[in-house]
Amino acid sequence: MEKTSIFTGKTMEVAVQSALDTLGLTREEISVQVLEQAKSGFLGIGATPCKVQVTYEAPDLAPETNTAPRSAFGSASRSKPKAVKKPEAPKQEAAPVAPKTEKKEAPKAEKKEAAPKQETAPKVYTPAAPGSVEERIEIFLKGLLEHMGSQAVPHCVKENEDTYSVELTGEDLGYLIGRRGDTLDALQHLANYSVNRSVDGHIRINVDAESYRAKREDSLRRYALKKAQQVLKAHRRTTLEPMNAYERHVIHAALQDTDRITTYSIGSEPNRRVVIEYQR
Repeated sequence: MEKTSIFTGKTMEVAVQSALDTLGLTREEISVQVLEQAKSGFLGIGATPCKVQVTYEAPDLAPETNTAPRSAFGSASRSKPKAVKKPEAPKQEAAPVAPKTEKKEAPKAEKKEAAPKQETAPKVYTPAAPGSVEERIEIFLKGLLEHMGSQAVPHCVKENEDTYSVELTGEDLGYLIGRRGDTLDALQHLANYSVNRSVDGHIRINVDAESYRAKREDSLRRYALKKAQQVLKAHRRTTLEPMNAYERHVIHAALQDTDRITTYSIGSEPNRRVVIEYQR
């Protein structure tokens, strides 16, 4: 059963987090619609919080079962004939107990030693050739990471003619991924903007850490299919939370072959959203 609740907060993120804490749900299990944007007012006067409407699935309540009242003339009120006691049989003397024989324990089988776990060898990265585009990308990102106070190391590989993939390795990579990959997206945008000014033609640079992109794609696909099933069941459309162009593309691609489902985007950046609609 689909339910809606309204939450408020100083910002949209605060209001959504309040909803998650109250409902005990994850971000992928709710759909958020902004009813009223937060206003700062003038010198704090007239400030209003952000108001959001949260839609989520709640389990259906089991119907109450009413037990029928017992009749006043039921079996409990009828007199029953008293049972006649049978004469007790004479007790027989107990047979003598035979002495217990000690059981000899079978020798325990020796435990086999568990085979040692095989440790996966660390991934080996080929150093970028001097003067290559891969080296330019690594140098730029290494300097940018140092300015951020990070010791992560970028490793660049050429995927095809105009696409390069960069994997960040090191510790505390969660800080470089950011909320929903926001920091990774910023690093990727800066790398594309800076390196493309010094190379011939146009190249595309994809920056990743701890396989976040693949995990995020899988999560978005499962989220899209779940929302599509809700739309098919209710025969009405639903609007997802704001997403960037890459995430919206994943949603569209995941549902493009789903029967009676159509998707399209509405709004303007950075609040552009995907709409999943039932097609009659």
